[in-house]
Amino acid sequence: MAKILSQNEIDALLTTVSSSDQDINEQVADDEQSRSIVAYDFKHPNRVSKDQIRTLENMHDNLAGHYGSSLSTITRTIVDVDLVSVDQITYSEFIMSLVTPSCTYTFAAPPMDAVCLVDFNPTLTFAFIDRMFGGGGKILEIERELTSIERTIMGRLASKLYHDLERSWENILKIKVEQKSFENNPQFIQIVPPGETVVVVSFQVKVFQSTGLLTICYPYVALEPIITKLSAQNWIDATKMKNLETDKNVNRRNIGLVEIDVSAILLETSLKMRDFLNLKIGDIVPSDTKINEPLEVFVNKRMKYLARPGLSGKKRAFQISEIHENPLEEAIENDG
Repeated sequence: MAKILSQNEIDALLTTVSSSDQDINEQVADDEQSRSIVAYDFKHPNRVSKDQIRTLENMHDNLAGHYGSSLSTITRTIVDVDLVSVDQITYSEFIMSLVTPSCTYTFAAPPMDAVCLVDFNPTLTFAFIDRMFGGGGKILEIERELTSIERTIMGRLASKLYHDLERSWENILKIKVEQKSFENNPQFIQIVPPGETVVVVSFQVKVFQSTGLLTICYPYVALEPIITKLSAQNWIDATKMKNLETDKNVNRRNIGLVEIDVSAILLETSLKMRDFLNLKIGDIVPSDTKINEPLEVFVNKRMKYLARPGLSGKKRAFQISEIHENPLEEAIENDG
């Protein structure tokens, strides 16, 4: 026999179910809240937004392509340069990540205020040196400072990097890179305080079987005056303006002055070779061409106009009277 619940029992059951649903909802809300919470370090805040980081990624991805082509030309072999990451960390963390001894340069890039830094990993450095001196491209594990000759070789590669860096920045800002110093030990370089935020751009460079890192460090104080320009919209607008300027220069060059050969045939006649050889100054050459017949004018050996002979001041000239229409050219234009 089925048991019939009393009203008090029904109320107690509904209260239990309601409290259970509320506990489940609170637990789900707590789980969602825990997933959405991101740890934030107030000592090392992110001072460059994701949109600005994305613009720097696009800019230095272009740099990777330009510099890879430049290195391939200099070393006469295929060199792959790929953008690895764009991170913002403290300067002390960046310096601790570098290998000693290394090949490190500091450079200024006016109108940026602060000094920036570029570092060639030792594996990458000696791979380039080995290639430039005719090596076979084997992997070299060497830990020593560069000689004066090796520094000259790497200085050439660094100068090419500066040139390509200027090209990559020109859509955002016209910069002029000037090298400041060279250092084998990055620990001795102090361009900003240790706790200052820096933006570190890392590239992976592959030469034959050797792979190394190329790193560019921008202090935040260098980017701060132009930080508002590092936006995706500004990047797109600047790229469009550059393309418009390029198209304008191409069109201006295409419609500029062009040197062409223009000639007019005054008359045509037939002479025996004996008569031609006996011609003297003052002789009259007879022709069937009438004086009122138009001249044929040729442009680059193609007949284009009909004209009348005459004078322009004291110079002999001809006046265009008619544009010669070539049936073959008209047929080609109509087909096109």
